[in-house]
Amino acid sequence: MTDPTPRPDFDLYDAKRYEQSGPPYEAFRWLRANAPVFRHPEPEGKGPGFWAITRYADIVHCSTHPLIFSSWMGGTNIEDYSGDDLNAMRAMLANMDPPAHSRYRRLVSTGFTPRMIAATEPHLRTLARDIIGAVAERGECDFVTSLAVEFPLQTITQFLGVPLEDRIKIFDWSNTLIAWDDPEYQGESDPRTAAMQIWGYAMGLAEQRRANPGDDLVSVLINSKVDGEALGEMQFELFFLLLSVAGNETTRNLLSGGLLALFENPDQLARLKADPSLMPSAVDEMLRWVTPVNYFRRTVSQDTEVGGQAMKEGDKIAMYYTSANRDTSVFTDPDRFDIGRTPNEHLTFGVGEHFCLGASLARLEIRIFFEELFQMLPDIQLAGPARRLRSNFINGIKSMPVKFTPAKVASRPKAA
Repeated sequence: MTDPTPRPDFDLYDAKRYEQSGPPYEAFRWLRANAPVFRHPEPEGKGPGFWAITRYADIVHCSTHPLIFSSWMGGTNIEDYSGDDLNAMRAMLANMDPPAHSRYRRLVSTGFTPRMIAATEPHLRTLARDIIGAVAERGECDFVTSLAVEFPLQTITQFLGVPLEDRIKIFDWSNTLIAWDDPEYQGESDPRTAAMQIWGYAMGLAEQRRANPGDDLVSVLINSKVDGEALGEMQFELFFLLLSVAGNETTRNLLSGGLLALFENPDQLARLKADPSLMPSAVDEMLRWVTPVNYFRRTVSQDTEVGGQAMKEGDKIAMYYTSANRDTSVFTDPDRFDIGRTPNEHLTFGVGEHFCLGASLARLEIRIFFEELFQMLPDIQLAGPARRLRSNFINGIKSMPVKFTPAKVASRPKAA
């Protein structure tokens, strides 16, 4: 149904707007009703423009036809790359198309089976208690840097076999790679330099694991084969980069955004505390509500159409999950945060070939973290405004001050 309200002022590309007020939900609402496949310009000199796909059904269509809507042709960011940069991106799992994507995904998925993920729950719970306990006596902290960063960062680095003391390197490099629009995270580095630093670190870690194999993902990767061939140096480096960055960045922003949603909807926070059995559905509602990755790009490999709109080979599209997750054709009252929402078929983890490998781990991390947080700091509350990331790609929060009644936590051995 067409929305009769006037077209709002919007620019889906402008990262500063996301920093100021978060994803443009009003614009998405108008686009879904009036122009669900919208030709959006890019800044002069940046590119020819792209199709903004905002409806749930159209995003599912594009995602489940990966040979027509290619990840490999142009990567998964709106920006265009060429030469060595594009070739390197094409070697990353997230930017592969079938059949190569299917082969390499099977290799990595051996470390993310539901059985293996479930077996980590006792360790992750101890890890969450240790991290929360480290700030409990202070009575206040920056939730992002002290808690939301540390839990997924320590989790993924331990999966990979990265020493605990090196986790800050991964944090800094991933910030530079993901937050390329935010000057606060650039400093003296840039995304290309950060990528090279991660690759160099990965190769050093690989040499250690060849000499002393373990049960971590790096050991799995360097000893695995695809079609009878071992991973090449670049392929291994890119797998490590993807897992280390995606494994901490998205969950970090979900934890921060999820807690902010609970603060802004105190009735739902009270409901969750009164009935902890709602935690699994609350996790999915936080995933829908926050949607840490705003969009992924695809490139049209042949003339086609989406939602009745003709497209040409070479056109690029941006699938806006933040819009799809509030589509009224799928979700009842989607602008209401409801921790008991069911069904909740959000697209936060994607759909089709590129459904997130770490979805089970992310759900487990989020559930455990909030269970422990509300057990240990039951009166945690917002103590100042949250600051958002300057990015059109990641829906992130950089800092969020919180306060709580100081709690004495008995010391115990740290999680191994």
